[in-house]
Amino acid sequence: MRYFIELQYDGAAYCGWQRQPNEPTVQGTIEERLSMLRRVPTEIVGAGRTDTGVNASFYVAHFDSDVSVDCAQLAYKLNKVLPDDIAILRIYEVEADKHARFDAKQREYTYFLTPEKNPFRRFSAWHYAVDLDVDKMNMAAAKLLEYEDFTSFAKLNSNNKTNICHITYAEWQEQADGTLRFTIRADRFLRNMVRAIVGTLVDVGRGRYTVADFEDIIGSKDLSRSSAGAPACGLFLSDVSY
Repeated sequence: MRYFIELQYDGAAYCGWQRQPNEPTVQGTIEERLSMLRRVPTEIVGAGRTDTGVNASFYVAHFDSDVSVDCAQLAYKLNKVLPDDIAILRIYEVEADKHARFDAKQREYTYFLTPEKNPFRRFSAWHYAVDLDVDKMNMAAAKLLEYEDFTSFAKLNSNNKTNICHITYAEWQEQADGTLRFTIRADRFLRNMVRAIVGTLVDVGRGRYTVADFEDIIGSKDLSRSSAGAPACGLFLSDVSY
C-alpha cells in the first residue's frame, strides 16, 4: 500500500530536502521519526529537491507499507515527534503506482522580497532595499513563457538530462505592506533555476538590464550571463499538482 504525505517545512536549519550523510535534511528527519513510530525502516520519496535553506509551504512525499495505516493517527503522532519547523498536513492512501515525483504535472514556487528590514521575516523573505520597477520585471518575466531551454539559469554540474522546462505562469505582485511576491509555475524546474531567475529579474527592476537584455540572457543558454541567485530564505515550494 502506498501513502501520500502532505507537509510544510521551514528550510533554514536543513541542507535541503534530499537525504545526505552526516547532514540535517528534511527527508532524513522525517524518515527517522517515521521509522521510529512504525518500528520498521521506512523510506519516503519526495516530489522533488529543494536546496539548502529553501522552504516549502506545500510539499508531497510518499511511502509504502505492507500493513494498513491509520492515517489520521500517524499524522498526529508524527507532528508530536517532529521538530517545530516541519508540519504534517495530512496522510492518505493512494493507488499503489502513484508516485510523488514522477506523477507531478506541475510545480509552483513563490519568492518573497521585502523592502523593509523585518526580524520576523529574516528566514522567509529577501530584504532588498533598492527601489525596483515592477512593471519592467513583469515584462521580462512574461518572456519566460516564450522559451523552453533554461540553460542560462541551470546550476553547473547538475547532471540534468535536459534543461527543457515548460513555464506556464510567471508574475510579480506587490502586496499591501510593500512585499513583492513572485509566483512561477512549470512542469519541472532545474536546480537553482528559480533563484537565478529571481536574481536576474531583480537586476531588470533596478535598471542593470533591460527587458531585451533579459531575453538575450535566456536565449544565450549561458549561465555566466545571468545574475547571482537570490537568497534561499525567500523561496518556497508552494504547490504540487497531480
